[in-house]
Amino acid sequence: MADLPIFIVDAFTREPFAGNPAAVCLLLHDQTMKDGLLQKIASEMNLSETAYVQCLSENGSFEKDDTFSLRWFTPTREVPLCGHATLASAATLFFCAGNTNCTLTFQSLSGPLLARRTGDSGITLDFPLNPAQPHDKDAVKTILQEICGLEHVSDVQYSRTTRKLLVRLKDELTRDFLEGLAPDPRALQASDISGDVMGVIVTLKGHPDEHGYDFFSRYFAPWNGIPEDPVTGSAHTVLADYWSKQLGKTSFKARQCSQRGGDLEVNIAGNRVELTGNARVVLKGTLSNVDLDC
Repeated sequence: MADLPIFIVDAFTREPFAGNPAAVCLLLHDQTMKDGLLQKIASEMNLSETAYVQCLSENGSFEKDDTFSLRWFTPTREVPLCGHATLASAATLFFCAGNTNCTLTFQSLSGPLLARRTGDSGITLDFPLNPAQPHDKDAVKTILQEICGLEHVSDVQYSRTTRKLLVRLKDELTRDFLEGLAPDPRALQASDISGDVMGVIVTLKGHPDEHGYDFFSRYFAPWNGIPEDPVTGSAHTVLADYWSKQLGKTSFKARQCSQRGGDLEVNIAGNRVELTGNARVVLKGTLSNVDLDC
């Protein structure tokens, strides 16, 4: 049996109870758990993501080490990449464990991911860029109808590496229209059972009077047990490439327009993308008497 430290961190926000909450569980090198137990804990936390940060060496330290293992679980499955839970993991190490390094490296299913301090509360993530390609609207018309209606769509693209569908709304539509979308999660999940689509990004070009935002988005992933993800770093690895081609620039100010909402600074560097945001730790606790052999 073991007591494990666990935290809830609101990512991509300066304010508590905004942005995207993630649970972060810290594990020493010898505290290895079976995948089934990792999934049960994630289901118990019932947040869009629970992250597991583990020391890589026998005498590893959350305070001094600069490289850790990182895995992410939704309430229903493990996923290969999660931005907000990576930012939450870095914030937990920097702000709670007192990690003294300027940059951390996370070994993950998506390769090494870097997180560095930016100012007092900011963190910059270095992620792979995930390009999308034009996709036939007719092939996903049921999804489009459930999301917003075919008549409101100007472009559809698909990111094969992330299995995310990108849906661009027509430029004449407003941010209010985007924020008013309310797809039924069960109907959306039933609209595609191929396994090719695991999430839908809905995006809208920014307008000059919208506080300098280059683009807006929302993200729906009922296939992963997430009706709507409040602020999604991995979606912005797709959005960055798309809007770079559309706007002819490589740096953006972005807003994800969920009810909680969150802001990101996005910068493309070669085949990588830097996502900068803030984080607030809102809960510190303990998972008590965990049977690591369960």
